[in-house]
Amino acid sequence: MSERKQEKRNDDNHNDSFAPFISPNPVTSFNPVQRYPKIDKTAFISPFCSVIGDVRIKDNVYVAPNVSIRADEGTPFYIGSNTNLQDGVILHGLVNKRFPVGGKGYSIFIGNKVSVAHGALIHGPCYIGNNTFVGFKSIVYNAIVGEGTFIAYNAVVTNGVRIAPNRFVPPGANIDTQEKANALRRVPADGEEFARDVQRVNQEFPASYHLLFGSHRCSCGMPYGH
Repeated sequence: MSERKQEKRNDDNHNDSFAPFISPNPVTSFNPVQRYPKIDKTAFISPFCSVIGDVRIKDNVYVAPNVSIRADEGTPFYIGSNTNLQDGVILHGLVNKRFPVGGKGYSIFIGNKVSVAHGALIHGPCYIGNNTFVGFKSIVYNAIVGEGTFIAYNAVVTNGVRIAPNRFVPPGANIDTQEKANALRRVPADGEEFARDVQRVNQEFPASYHLLFGSHRCSCGMPYGH
């Protein structure tokens, strides 16, 4: 692909794409077609993040520094409106393992107004419903997480479990059977309040960081003067 076509492709997807960090997937036997990320212009992708392959990022999403969104094996990924992925979050998926959403299969589907806190690992196949909080250094892998769920720090949700909406996963819990998932209690009021506060803060970041960084940026994503 020519340099001019490459630039146009990036401009169509995102007004502040950083070429070394936002790229198509490599051609492999299991993913023979290169697909580019599609990133809404109101989303903000921080410097030193990686966004690779068939990734759809919707409006007002905030992606903090050092996040890896790598759809080079499991694919595609979807990240809904007003969702935030905080520092050090990792998204990756297993090849040909998907959950159906709206008639299409997704390796990772993250709904609207989801907060994924610092250092968490989201590994496909997985589905995370709207208004969910995924805590610090927690792991979600091969699971369906209902909307409004609160996953506390250092917890693990895996092994094909389905968590009902508005459930609380305690700190350090290992939810690896459906029996454990069914026994979870509802999110307490202070957890709901905390999740709302995190959302409120992070929804302001995309527009504010766009103003701070402006349109003049080097290939690493850092701003520079005229």
